[in-house]
Parts: sequence; C-alpha cells; structure tokens
Amino acid sequence: MMGKRPMSLLPAIAAAALLISGCGGSATQDDATQDDAAQAGSAADGFPVTVANCGVKTTYQRPPQRAVSLNQHATEVMLALDLEKSMVGTAYLDDKILPEYQGAYDGIKVISEEYPSFETLLAAEPDFAYGGFASTFDEKEGRSREALSKSGIDSYLNIEECPSGPVTMATMDQEIRNVAKIFGVRERAEAELKQLHATLDTVEDKLAGVTPLKLFVYDSGDKTAFTAGGAGIGNEMIKQAGGVNLFADLDKAFGDVAFEQVAERAPEVIVIYDYGDQSVEDKKKFLLSNPALKDVPAIKNKRFAVLPLSSTVLGVRVPAAVESLARQIHPDRFK
Repeated sequence: MMGKRPMSLLPAIAAAALLISGCGGSATQDDATQDDAAQAGSAADGFPVTVANCGVKTTYQRPPQRAVSLNQHATEVMLALDLEKSMVGTAYLDDKILPEYQGAYDGIKVISEEYPSFETLLAAEPDFAYGGFASTFDEKEGRSREALSKSGIDSYLNIEECPSGPVTMATMDQEIRNVAKIFGVRERAEAELKQLHATLDTVEDKLAGVTPLKLFVYDSGDKTAFTAGGAGIGNEMIKQAGGVNLFADLDKAFGDVAFEQVAERAPEVIVIYDYGDQSVEDKKKFLLSNPALKDVPAIKNKRFAVLPLSSTVLGVRVPAAVESLARQIHPDRFK
C-alpha cells in the first residue's frame, strides 16, 4: 500500500495566542520569520499558534504562505479549506483529485509524481510541508521533519499516523481543525465538518436497526493478506457503514494475516481497496481461486465491495466512503 509505502510582536497579537494540543515535541522559529509575522498585519490575527503534532511542537507566528502537500488526503484537506492560494506545490496522488477540487488543484504545481527528493522539495521554497503518511518524512530519504526544520520548513503529519487512542470520526474532525488553525481559517473547518457530518448522519438514519455484516478488507498480498486492523480510520468506517471488521483485534491500522485466519473468521463480504497496478478484477480472481478461501461465505456468494485507497485514510473523503460502503453492503436500505 502507499505509505510503505522575534519577540517584537504586538501585545494584541501576543494576547491572542492559541494553543492546539496534539502529540508532543519541540521546534522554534527564527527572528526573521517572527519579524515578518509582525509586519503581516491582519494576516496574523489570532497568532502565534502552537501545534504539538506527532512528536514535533511548532509555533506559527503567521499562517504558512508557501505550503506543499504530500499525499492525496493531505492535498484534499487543504483544498477543502480553500487554501490553494497558500500552496506552491503538491505531490503523490493515488487517484484522480475529487471533481469539486479539480479547478483549484490545476492551479498548483505538481513538484513530483510520487515523493519528491529533498532537493526537489527545497527547490519549491516552501515554508510548510503537510504529509499524509509517516513515509512522507522518511529520514533515510533525507526528508525528516528535523531536516526540514533546519531548512526553515515547518511540517505537519496526519494524526492517523500517531494516534493516542481509537481513530474515529472525532479524529477526522481534529485533523481538519488542526490544519485550519495553522492557516487561521477555523470557520472554514466548521463549515466543512458540518457538511461531512450531514453525510454521516444520513447514513446512520438509513442503517437504523440493521444487522452488521462480517467484513474482511483485502488490500493486497498473495502469501499473506494485507488487511485493515483496528487502529485506523478504516475500522471506524466499517462500523459506521453497518459492518464488523473481522480483524479489528489487529492493533495497527494495517497488517498481515494468514488466509487461513481469514477463512476461520468467515467474512460475509470482502472489501477490496483499489489502487496501484493490480486491478480490482485481478484481486477478485485471486481471491476466488485461493484454495484457503473456498468455503468462505463471501467467496461462495461472490460478495465484494470496493473502495479506493484514498478514501480509506483520514481525510475529507471518509464520510462519502462510509456512504459508498453502506450502499454496497446494505443496498436494500438505500432504495
């Protein structure tokens, strides 16, 4: 799967300091950046803002002006918050950008089809990098958050990568609010979340009283099955779509299990995550011909559901993906 794929601020601004709690750590801003913030006028209202995120604490003296988004779900969170004018680059899509964001996306430079090298990233002259997966900030590739900080680039990592507890829709809310606070557009986050939760509320109403179906997620793998565990948003999506994730006891977002384990747990529906070079049809053929799965109800009845990978990670696609999955496994509730 992808991802293994200066102290001269005006007193009024200082008094408006806002603290966002997150995952811990430390980082600093240089004097020049703080002077810039003081000169930014109304653009710095409500700043400085301190964000603790996945082990790195950052104080923003003003909203980032030259942001780069790395990974699809990071890009789409920013576009959902109408932040394209603050973006100078983007990279690494798994799917087509959502239609409602296509116009804005087309105006942003794609700096790399996949992850950019550190040199390519620096060439965009960003002041902020937003990553979707831990692999975004791979130390071995020279893109560690520490290396970025030393180059004057603040960074933020999607909080599904460092959960402090179950990843739920509240985690989605926090992710969107965190990014909005960094950019000083908190009201946009609330407007977006209102729409996202309206979709979730509609699904909940449709599924009232439904009997949950037993689901197994097939991401990839031939010797073993790479599946969704209980520590990612995928597990919560399955619950809200009227299903039970048979590998919720796997204490990580994704992990490998034996096909014999899948057979023992007898899923009623197999959810295929669609991405990469292997097509959905090829994945179905593989599963249908796997001897270990021949007695599995989902295989006998050829009951499959499909979700694009980009919809199964923490971002603005999640509610629509819950609805899509619910429609596929409980079609009678959506007639």
